[in-house]
Amino acid sequence: MTRKEIPDWVPASGHQLRLTGVHFDAIRVRGVRGEAVLHHLAMLTDGRPGPVVREVAGGRWTYFLIPPGTSSRHDWPPGATCFGPSVRDQYIGIPAADGNTYPLHWRLDPPVVGEFVDPALLHTVVIAQLCHDLG
Repeated sequence: MTRKEIPDWVPASGHQLRLTGVHFDAIRVRGVRGEAVLHHLAMLTDGRPGPVVREVAGGRWTYFLIPPGTSSRHDWPPGATCFGPSVRDQYIGIPAADGNTYPLHWRLDPPVVGEFVDPALLHTVVIAQLCHDLG
C-alpha cells in the first residue's frame, strides 16, 4: 500500500488524536464484545469491514470508523458508545499505518481514502451481538 492511498488524517508515525465528526465518526465497543462484533463484520464483508482501531491496553476498546455525520442516524444500544458531531469535542486516537503505534493499532489493515465501516451493517451486528450477550 502506498502512502497516497492512506487518508491524510492517518498520522505518518506513532498515533495522534483526531476530532470525530470531521473525517469520520466512531462507534466504540469494549473488550471481547468489540472483537465479536469485528469477527461478524469481517465474515459479512469478505474480510474487509473497513477501518477498525484496537486499543491493546486498558479497556481494550475497539473503534469502528464510519463516515462523518452518520453515527446519529442510528440509536446505539448500551455497550456501544457513539463518537460523532456533538455539542462537545470528542477525540479518538488514530495510529499510523505502520511502525510502533502502541497502545493502538489497526485491527486489520489501515484505511484507504474513502473507506469506512458501513454504519447500517455495523448497527445490525452491534444490536445482534449485544442482544445475544444479554439473552
